[in-house]
Amino acid sequence: MADSSLLPRHLLYVGDPLTLELRSLLDARGWKVKALEPNREPENFSSKPSGGLVDFSARSVLANLRLAETWLSVKTVGWVALLSPAQLESPTIRRLVRDFCSDYVTLPASSERILNSLGHAYGMAALHDSGARDADNGKGGGDAEGEMIGSCDAMLALFRAIRKVAMTDAPVFISGESGTGKELTATAIHARSTRRDQPFVAINCGAIPAHLLQSELFGYERGAFTGANQRKIGRVEAANGGTLFLDEIGDLPLESQASLLRFLQERKVERLGGHESTPVDVRIVSATHVDMQAAMTAGRFRADLYHRLCVLRIDEPPLRARGNDIELLARNFLDRFEKDASRRLRGFAPDAIAAIQNYTWPGNVRELINRVRRAIVMTEGKLIGARDLELGEFAECIPLSLAQAREVGERQAIEMTLLRNRGRVGDAARELGVSRVTLYRILSAYSMRNAEASRSFSLE
Repeated sequence: MADSSLLPRHLLYVGDPLTLELRSLLDARGWKVKALEPNREPENFSSKPSGGLVDFSARSVLANLRLAETWLSVKTVGWVALLSPAQLESPTIRRLVRDFCSDYVTLPASSERILNSLGHAYGMAALHDSGARDADNGKGGGDAEGEMIGSCDAMLALFRAIRKVAMTDAPVFISGESGTGKELTATAIHARSTRRDQPFVAINCGAIPAHLLQSELFGYERGAFTGANQRKIGRVEAANGGTLFLDEIGDLPLESQASLLRFLQERKVERLGGHESTPVDVRIVSATHVDMQAAMTAGRFRADLYHRLCVLRIDEPPLRARGNDIELLARNFLDRFEKDASRRLRGFAPDAIAAIQNYTWPGNVRELINRVRRAIVMTEGKLIGARDLELGEFAECIPLSLAQAREVGERQAIEMTLLRNRGRVGDAARELGVSRVTLYRILSAYSMRNAEASRSFSLE
């Protein structure tokens, strides 16, 4: 009898009719089987993740190997291959299994062995589907940078700070290197505030020419200057009721600093060429990569304006300080942009992982995105290597102590077991041969306890 507590899982099957024993076990484990015709190209099965089982020992499959790559290329399906030991010598079958299957099982094999492989393949397909869905949703930004991801201590502290400052209306100052995601933090603050349903208006203070900045910030009346053919609302006024994000505030010209300070004091704007002041209610969030103490000492930034802006301060951690988050981010971006590849990619080669960890990332997350996107397009293999990332000189692995090697091995075993069991800690503990309490203790010791919960910071 099927376990009613199991969610239905979809299985695509290509081959001769399943044995009664395997079919019965699949039914009992909650699998919904759909048989495919080996001589037909796949239709649009479903956007839902599925397991896939292809029996290369079946004559009907061997007669249609030219179509096999078409079936196996369906990205929402985690495929497992069934084959005889002799078929491992076939270059065509070896290539198909290597490039497109999560696992293979040599026949004869027990039904339990096949089911275990299918569970793992389904978990990997579900993980891929989750990454693609997040990219489509575009949380917080609508593009690849639209979601804040991380489980290291620095990012967990950042998430806590965002939640705290979002509940007030006090000005927030975000400090951090270029490419760390300061605008994402500003967006997250707005999305969790009481102003979430009002406008979020961003202006890059360093990208607008100084002589145009005043009109961009505060707007102008018709006839205020040559070419002013109609009234224009400034960015400050456009954000009325919501949040105004002043990016790269450290590059704001001195003459504009005085006007901004006056607005912060009076909470009113006067458009260029106008004679009336308009009250504006906005929450100010500003950010910069500039060393503001040095800028104030050099006279490039007004200290009174800085203290108005920096009531609450958030420091954005650089990528090099985020430990294992770097690999987590790289894999996330690979999932998001894999559609740009000319072939199906299987992940990162060991030398690429070593290079990612060894490199100091001066361009931070923005640089990581660019390197991964380039590698996806340019790589000629199924695994992205260090040279594809243009980080070949950083690929040398740092020697590990015995304790470090043990930790790496335990981490990998736990992560893969959790994937196979779809995050169920109790089931993972039984498979690993430890108690649930012991597994929770190990997760806590390796700072993995909140990894799944904190992997992405929801803006909802």
